[in-house]
Amino acid sequence: MIGAAFALIRPRLFRMDPEEAHEATLSALRSLPIPPALPDPASLGVKAFGLDFPNPVGVAAGFDKNAEVVDPLFKLGFGFVEIGSVTPRPQEGNPRPRLFRLPADEGVINRFGFNNQGHAAVLARLKARKGRGILGVNVGANKDSEDKAADYAAGIIVFAPVASYFTLNISSPNTPGLRNLQKREALDELLGRAVEARDTAALIGPRRPLLLKIAPDITMFELDDIVDRVLAHKLDGMIVSNTTISRPETLKERETAKEAGGLSGAPLFELSTQVLAETARRVGGRFPLVGVGGIHSAQTAKAKLDAGATLVQLYSSLVYKGPGLIKQIKKGLR
Repeated sequence: MIGAAFALIRPRLFRMDPEEAHEATLSALRSLPIPPALPDPASLGVKAFGLDFPNPVGVAAGFDKNAEVVDPLFKLGFGFVEIGSVTPRPQEGNPRPRLFRLPADEGVINRFGFNNQGHAAVLARLKARKGRGILGVNVGANKDSEDKAADYAAGIIVFAPVASYFTLNISSPNTPGLRNLQKREALDELLGRAVEARDTAALIGPRRPLLLKIAPDITMFELDDIVDRVLAHKLDGMIVSNTTISRPETLKERETAKEAGGLSGAPLFELSTQVLAETARRVGGRFPLVGVGGIHSAQTAKAKLDAGATLVQLYSSLVYKGPGLIKQIKKGLR
């Protein structure tokens, strides 16, 4: 039913500016009555990070930056929802236009720059929720922050009462200098302070799993360092991967591909899956991985699982396939 409705309104959405279309989608999810998806069969259940997921298909951070439609997303059938990225103070992000479709490639380019309403507004919204479900909070740093590690630690302390797990987003290409936090010395400090904040919050509440989200645009030597530091600090998992600043030669929308920002959607699938497989080889099963990047079918979701992921996340493919994709993927995996 939801899938059929999307097919009817898709042409209208595609005539709109991409960011306005996304805002219209969020508005529809907030206001329309959405019947809950049928319960998932036990065969789709997954245990990871000490959490019991009803199915392995989640929505990636970026779709619902400000936690406006968490419960409607669960009703669509997602096994978990990750909101954010959220920074301590509200920020506007980069100037518009900053979101671009590549229809012939089923890809998207964005250069949002961590636009969000800040800790206080998002926390209030999450505290007011009535629904349940595994909720990830993706934390980030303000663009003008002089101590970015402190921003991540603050996010963990603030959202510990409402989060099921945390993701440290150090891999967005749209905040200047952010990806430098993936380098060994900076990463060491960041992870140390994030773990300290998580453990401090755990003194008065449950211990929340802590995950690191990495970029696909790294060398294998950099990946060695990242996995080594994640293991040393005993994080609970990694998410592979964020958007890419590369532009595959196979892209058909060559003019739009010149736009600055991170590329996601189907063109990201091959690169992100390669980095996922390399990460899995280095991790050796010592903690679970979340595969994200270019999933647009049950086959591509399975490819992520085959490459070493325990869970998967979607976002850009929803622009082209609509919410019916969630049911299709779960049916295919089942």
